Amino acid sequence: MNKANSTIWLAIFFAVFIWSAINPKDQFTWFLEVAPALIALVALAMTRKSYPLTQVTYFFILVHCVILMVGGHYTYAEVPLFDYIKEITNTARNNYDKVGHFAQGFIPALVAREILIRNSVIPSPRWRNFFIVSFCLAFSAFYELIEWWVAVMSGESAEAFLGTQGYVWDTQSDMFLAMIGAITSLVLLGKIHDKQLAKLNTRETISS
Repeated sequence: MNKANSTIWLAIFFAVFIWSAINPKDQFTWFLEVAPALIALVALAMTRKSYPLTQVTYFFILVHCVILMVGGHYTYAEVPLFDYIKEITNTARNNYDKVGHFAQGFIPALVAREILIRNSVIPSPRWRNFFIVSFCLAFSAFYELIEWWVAVMSGESAEAFLGTQGYVWDTQSDMFLAMIGAITSLVLLGKIHDKQLAKLNTRETISS
């Protein structure tokens, strides 16, 4: 990512972060939701020169961070746009959390694909895709465990973080959507990602 794109990326990130931090619905929930975005920021800053990623990967990581910060500001059960969607579709719950869990598969699949291809970990595309989807499912399941641990340790204060809204199959549907997100990412972005990986590889070869 060149300097101009880095500046735009950081400007959007911090603009949404600052907005998200101003009078959030629940301070504890806000911290829990934005923490992964901050961890991602630190990781990307540390690897920007030694292991730069493709433009498409950086873009979708930013999208995921925005999703997290919006959910942190309102809580996932009370994002206004999805309250409106709930009303016009006459559904029982605010489904913004499902967008978050879809992204939880969509974006990690792209990151995992980039790392696996660039390091020649799994040469076979079919086995690589199988591994990526399995990884995203495992990642989603681990996040559900984190939600459980937070709920046990903090009691009712974690309800907004969990965002179940009384839905008995919330955990299972979250993991299912992460799987669908991972598969969608591989299908829709595979060719675009390959082209950008080829360009990145060419630049790295020249610079070395």
